[in-house]
Amino acid sequence: MMDYIIVKGAKVHNLKNITVKIPKNKLTVITGLSGSGKSSLALDTIYIEGQRRYLESLSSYARQFIGNLKKPDVESIEGLSPSIAIDQKSVSHNPRSTVGTITEIYDFLRVLFAKIGEPHCYKCGRKLEKMSIDEIVEDIYKNFRDKRIYIESPIAIEKKGTFKDTFEELMKKGYVRVEIDNKVYRLEDVPELNKNVRHNIFLIVDRLKANDSKDTRYRLFDSIEIALKEGNGIIYVKNIDDDITKIYSEKMMCPVCGISMPEINPKLFSFNSPYGACNRCHGLGFTLEVDPEKVIDVEKPVLEAILIGHKEDGWIPQRIRKILKIYGGDEKTPFKKLPEDTQEAILYGTTFFDGLIPIVRQRYEYATSEEGRQWILNKFFVENTCHECNGKRLRKEALSVLINGINIIDFTELPISKEHEFIILLKEKLSEKKMEIVKDLIEELEKRLLFLNEVGLGYITLSRNVKTLSGGEAQRIRLATQIGSGLTGVTYVLDEPTIGLHQSDNERLISTLKKLRDLGNTVIVVEHDEDVIRNADYLIDIGPKAGINGGNIVYQGPIENIDSSTSLTIDYLKGKRKIEIPKVRRKGNGNYLILKGVRHNNLKNLTVSFPLGTFLCITGVSGSGKSSLIIDTLYPALMNKLHNSKIPIGEYDDIEGLEFIDKVIAIDQSPIGRTPRSNPATYTKVFDEIRKLFAMTPLAKARGYKPGRFSFNVKGGRCEHCQGQGIIKVEMLFLPDVFVECEVCKGKRYNSETLEVTYKGKNIADILDMTVEEALEFFKNIPNIYSTLKVLNDVGLSYIKLGQPATTLSGGEAQRIKLASELKKKATGKTIYILDEPTVGLHFEDVKKLISVLNKLVDKGNTVIVIEHNLDVIKTADYIIDLGPTGGENGGYIIAQGIPEEIAKSKNSITGKYLKKVLEG
Repeated sequence: MMDYIIVKGAKVHNLKNITVKIPKNKLTVITGLSGSGKSSLALDTIYIEGQRRYLESLSSYARQFIGNLKKPDVESIEGLSPSIAIDQKSVSHNPRSTVGTITEIYDFLRVLFAKIGEPHCYKCGRKLEKMSIDEIVEDIYKNFRDKRIYIESPIAIEKKGTFKDTFEELMKKGYVRVEIDNKVYRLEDVPELNKNVRHNIFLIVDRLKANDSKDTRYRLFDSIEIALKEGNGIIYVKNIDDDITKIYSEKMMCPVCGISMPEINPKLFSFNSPYGACNRCHGLGFTLEVDPEKVIDVEKPVLEAILIGHKEDGWIPQRIRKILKIYGGDEKTPFKKLPEDTQEAILYGTTFFDGLIPIVRQRYEYATSEEGRQWILNKFFVENTCHECNGKRLRKEALSVLINGINIIDFTELPISKEHEFIILLKEKLSEKKMEIVKDLIEELEKRLLFLNEVGLGYITLSRNVKTLSGGEAQRIRLATQIGSGLTGVTYVLDEPTIGLHQSDNERLISTLKKLRDLGNTVIVVEHDEDVIRNADYLIDIGPKAGINGGNIVYQGPIENIDSSTSLTIDYLKGKRKIEIPKVRRKGNGNYLILKGVRHNNLKNLTVSFPLGTFLCITGVSGSGKSSLIIDTLYPALMNKLHNSKIPIGEYDDIEGLEFIDKVIAIDQSPIGRTPRSNPATYTKVFDEIRKLFAMTPLAKARGYKPGRFSFNVKGGRCEHCQGQGIIKVEMLFLPDVFVECEVCKGKRYNSETLEVTYKGKNIADILDMTVEEALEFFKNIPNIYSTLKVLNDVGLSYIKLGQPATTLSGGEAQRIKLASELKKKATGKTIYILDEPTVGLHFEDVKKLISVLNKLVDKGNTVIVIEHNLDVIKTADYIIDLGPTGGENGGYIIAQGIPEEIAKSKNSITGKYLKKVLEG
């Protein structure tokens, strides 16, 4: 059996016909500059080929449903086992998907609650118990042995009426006594009852002393059977001497409220099943409602305030004028100052007018295209928490089934670390009988929750929607799920699992990767994190640089043998190269932006001061509240105040210091494009300037070509045979689709007439094939083009081609293109730049360049706020705001703030502990 996976002649993307050996059942880290070819080797070559070979082993019938994978451009791969990729892609876009459902933990919980959950009345909270007649008899002997008791059937509980007919019917059946409002009467002696007063009426079926004689036991059994029949499955047993009463039921029904419980099975706890889902929101936890603020601008006069499409003299303004005449108000009065009745009539309608909100609903329902419906949805609707289930997704009956006083949704809303503790305590509290039933369930839940905790996700909840997870969180969830599956002999390929992970969680992640390896798997990790690299069994360094200058193996071998080698990565690992700590920290311009009373998610009513004119770093463990503070609250607050946006915003009281800033720019981690038509030139809009330049050439003017002629996305100048893609997709039925170069344009995307137009001897296709570095020299005399290319060069993207499809860019490259797109805009010196983990996918050398670019922005008087875990970025900041102390419910406090040296001295800061090490060198 082979001990290595041997890749020969790999040429995917920029790989230079490389041959590499990867030891099996080891932890191998592939590293190198962003864009050097790491993902091309790990994901696009090894993983794809492992997956493809497995799929080929299936029947052609099965493959037609699964799809086929294209064979990577590689001569051969030997010793490869079936492969599983755990990448940064979102797990699911379904609004019903939660962390609990995708990890299958929620399925185990549904069975657990169905088996040992205790049902309660959702009105009065009374515990509901179902007992057989034998069980009732035994319990009566247990609680009332040798006591004089009444066996009673409830006839009316808190009901109004005289009940004459009921009493007559009972006498006809031969019954003798009733208890009315705690007084016992013979049926013939019952006084006339006040019909306006609520009464409690019980039929006394039998009076007896609960002794152990055989006759008494038989009589008791017989009386209970009759009482249950008369009481619709419920009986009351009352001690005559001390007035103690106990209620028994053979049905799952509340004896006081009359509410019955449906059959308790796992379906009852599924919000994806009609049996368990809330009837109003159908298990989503929210309803889509038209937002009045999106329909009408309350600050403007009523006819100017209407935000839904209408003609100035159309029927909508006519009806509104009629409303003003009838209900009162003036056309020139701002909507918010109109009488309440008038506002209500305009928004919700009258007998002669449907109302603006119902009109929007109708337009949504009758929209003929999906695009039209989506547009209306995005523009006018808002998600409101369902008031029937309060966002809990399940019907009331399901929510009233409790284990240790907590229902299934409340359990999933606990942080995973607390859920793990709950399950461990539950094992100790359960009776022997119940434990026997759910032993395997409990063990499975404990194991899966532990794995999630171990990969640093103890702060998230099982109820969290999958769409809100970061790439790193989604990846670690899948990692924990794979460990739980217990597979062996598999090749696992992971793409930067440390994304979004605080240094304090790195040890647990590394331990988890080693656990996956120790199960008997080959673990290949694409990574830049120094801790992960140093814990590898084997290192593969790709380079020497990136893009066309990368794609070669610079080093491969055990991590302990790097001393005799050199490369950019190895030089950083050996300390030959490093990111310097600034000699002076900026004090700022003396002004502050102050956010007061922030309470979003787990933030504890914080007031945060941001010194302007500095490089600010927001730090803290995962889940401590960094994104809640900056992305969910500060950024929307600034956008709404400065740019009149209407972005949903976290809860806060006030913001001060807006007079010191005039613009806010946020750069997040979303991709720059999902199709090959998107590329660096189109995304940064430098292609617009290039097309204008080509339209100004003598030949283009003579032919009447406009800038649109030089676009490969529209008819005119593009090659129509391939519709401007340069390649043709050939479908091969059961084989993978084949992409071949367009035989008409030879991959150049444009028709021959367009390609005849040149600038300095180059046509438009030649320009798209240039690297940023080549284009920078070529366009050095064209300021509009040069300035954008210069920023791309400065962020370390000199090697990428202007026309490189967005789908072939690495995560780090895409992030920096977004950064360059924003940096090329003119900074005012009063701009706030917000970046969410900009070091994602970046090598040490790339981080160094990024820090340089960000510092240039601050030197011009701007403020840069970065959410970051990377210690190299944190140590270079002017000011740090550290949140914590931990994640989830225990987070949301400011633990420390000040310059990095001050944070390093803080005894309460987990970040400070790790920062101290890098500051001391």
